[in-house]
Amino acid sequence: MWGMPWTRGFIAVDWGTTNRRAYRIDRQGECTASFEDGQGMLSVAPGGFPAAAEAIRERLGDEPLLLAGMVGSTRGWVEAPYVPCPAGLDELAAHLVWVEAGQVAIVPGMSILGAGQADVMRGEEIQMVGALAAGLIPSDAFVCHPGTHNKWVTVADNRIRTFRTVMTGEMFNQISERGTLAEMIGEKVTLGEAFRDGVARGLDGAALTAELFSVRARVLLGDLRRADAASFTSGLLIGADIKVGLGMARGAEMILLGRPELTRLYAAGAAVAGHVAREIDGETAFLAGALALARTLP
Repeated sequence: MWGMPWTRGFIAVDWGTTNRRAYRIDRQGECTASFEDGQGMLSVAPGGFPAAAEAIRERLGDEPLLLAGMVGSTRGWVEAPYVPCPAGLDELAAHLVWVEAGQVAIVPGMSILGAGQADVMRGEEIQMVGALAAGLIPSDAFVCHPGTHNKWVTVADNRIRTFRTVMTGEMFNQISERGTLAEMIGEKVTLGEAFRDGVARGLDGAALTAELFSVRARVLLGDLRRADAASFTSGLLIGADIKVGLGMARGAEMILLGRPELTRLYAAGAAVAGHVAREIDGETAFLAGALALARTLP
């Protein structure tokens, strides 16, 4: 299986900015217990990560910890520097940062720099290598990872070659909570006509900031029902996002990797663009990535 002390199992944690998900993996590589809570990086007080990690062990058992996500950022527990792309499982394993030798490791993120591009990911990489290790995606693939910061990722020879981030989720959250449109887009997003119309507008490539203001005008002038404003706005942002991805895909199969409630939105948006997208559960990929990394440990 893998080396001591990981032979008896370990705990894998997807530790994000506002949330965390922890999983106990047994000696056979099966997830036997898990939990999710709102104790993300921002909720941990300075110097509080050792206690937060111990609280995870109190819930799931006294096992080694493999930590991924924003816990390894400059604002996290210990910084795990980015690994330059192209990179894959071997590079991640070689650059694990050990907080406690043999017991607590943090997975590094990945970066792109050069040719006029600068980009970073932290947390998505373990899902990507997991999907590859488990055969969920082919060794050469084009993957969309929806989230607060959506990633469009090109995979070649089992390694992440390049990627681009679009701040779609963060933008939708921000305008839903404050500003001109906040009072109009409090309803739940549904995959109806308003969503599809928004996607089509986003795919058209008109100025996104102008289109966002037009949401308010459409409601005020009776061209859009207030109840549909959230769906139209979500579609507009996702359509513009998918337009970015289509510029990179060059006819490749579009694979959607992430939480089902997000991948289904992008699948619906891809359909408007005339593409059939394949959805893969991000949790399954994360667990496969954590297991693949654990099996590299001495």
